[in-house]
Amino acid sequence: MSNNITAALSVETTADEAQSFGEYKAIEKALKPYIDAAKTGDGALSRTAFLDHAYVTGSVDGAHYDMDVDTFAGAVSEGGPAPDVQHHIAWINVSGPAAAARVEFIHWGENRFTDFFVLYKKDGAWKISGKVYDSHSKN
Repeated sequence: MSNNITAALSVETTADEAQSFGEYKAIEKALKPYIDAAKTGDGALSRTAFLDHAYVTGSVDGAHYDMDVDTFAGAVSEGGPAPDVQHHIAWINVSGPAAAARVEFIHWGENRFTDFFVLYKKDGAWKISGKVYDSHSKN
């Protein structure tokens, strides 16, 4: 390869990597209200992280739950604060305006949770479109 082609590819790759890194950071920011709501028990805050049509499904203590995001926000509020909750964003995958993320929680109430999120970038902002979770308890 000529030096000009190598330089052009390097600039293009660097720009792609910077944009990709920026998207990961934007998704982390989009997940923050949800993560903060786990600590505070603020269901209304949790709700801000989701698109209007979002749906949540999973299980706790062997009971399966399917709920729209407003019902889920009520469950977050009902559960109350979990000041000792810890989280870890295990991975984020991005493809254009679509993304997926896995977030691990421990000490959210009496449970450990693994949450799988599907996100969509609409009007320049990332929001959660759906969530599937496992509570690691009697499932």
